[in-house]
Amino acid sequence: MTDVAIINNGGANIASLQFALDRLGAASHLTTDPVELRSARRVILPGVGAAGDAMARLRALNLADVIPTLTQPVLGICLGMQLLFESSAEGDTQCLGLIPARVERFPDRVGLPVPHMGWNQVRKVQDSKLLCGLDDSAYVYFVHSYAAPAGAWTVATSDYGGEFSALVRVRNFHGAQFHPERSSKAGARLLRNFLEFAA
Repeated sequence: MTDVAIINNGGANIASLQFALDRLGAASHLTTDPVELRSARRVILPGVGAAGDAMARLRALNLADVIPTLTQPVLGICLGMQLLFESSAEGDTQCLGLIPARVERFPDRVGLPVPHMGWNQVRKVQDSKLLCGLDDSAYVYFVHSYAAPAGAWTVATSDYGGEFSALVRVRNFHGAQFHPERSSKAGARLLRNFLEFAA
């Protein structure tokens, strides 16, 4: 059984994600096979690019209906987290519908360029196994133009001219708006925590 099945939905961050998992001793496998996804101990939905294109690929691969039915721990990263939501303002895209909210573009503000790119702190708002060993002093790496609002699903927030969801959870689905595979020790710890969910 594969330790981590990574949904092969395109995106330039997949190789760095696999390297990060390798460093933690986890065997990962790229797949678009629903049978492999259902049998994996954990699943990661990465994503870089536009929400509309990503959802079109998932639908073409017949995965848009499969992903919401998964019962093992699932982690969405960056755009992969945004796809867990009901919809995105990016291309007015209908997403996977697991979280009842809409992802919106950052407004244009003086001194706060879009995309939000760089290191920022996260603030825990509810307990989560993902945050074990991490505190509010941890910095993580963001690259995104769209962000999810805070709500009952929010595990941790960050701030860029206003609060947004940095980590989310609903049932067995978790999401990180930042890139743990690019977030040094804090990101490695978060990935290790995710790997330990189904150990």
